[in-house]
Amino acid sequence: MREKYFKLTALLTKGKDIPLLAIRLVLAYGFYEPAMKKLNNIDAIIKWFESMELPIPALNAYMATATESIGVLLLVLGFGVRIISLPLIITMLVAIKTVHFANGFAAGENGYEIPFYYIIMLFTLLIYGGGNIGIDYFLRKK
Repeated sequence: MREKYFKLTALLTKGKDIPLLAIRLVLAYGFYEPAMKKLNNIDAIIKWFESMELPIPALNAYMATATESIGVLLLVLGFGVRIISLPLIITMLVAIKTVHFANGFAAGENGYEIPFYYIIMLFTLLIYGGGNIGIDYFLRKK
């Protein structure tokens, strides 16, 4: 029984990069729409940030837009995954504090549930990297 368990474990370990790819793609999909909304109407985002009394709303709007937009691309490509994960985590923490926390946890109430899950996934990528299915892997091999 023990030997079968270790064989199964070894077999499953060979697929360890698939969940990391899945996490990257799910996150890229999740950040895509908000990034596009910001890119398509940055002035509205600046005004929204002003209404929430965020400091330096124009700079923060451009930084959030750049982080999410570049993040989508890098996550899909598997390039600089650890590097982009940290600014995306910070973006999610700011979103939780400024928008979602007051609504509680539930996603259906615009709570912080989804951003919290994103933080967990991004933290996983920060620690483990994007896996061997992406540009980072091929750059490491050279």
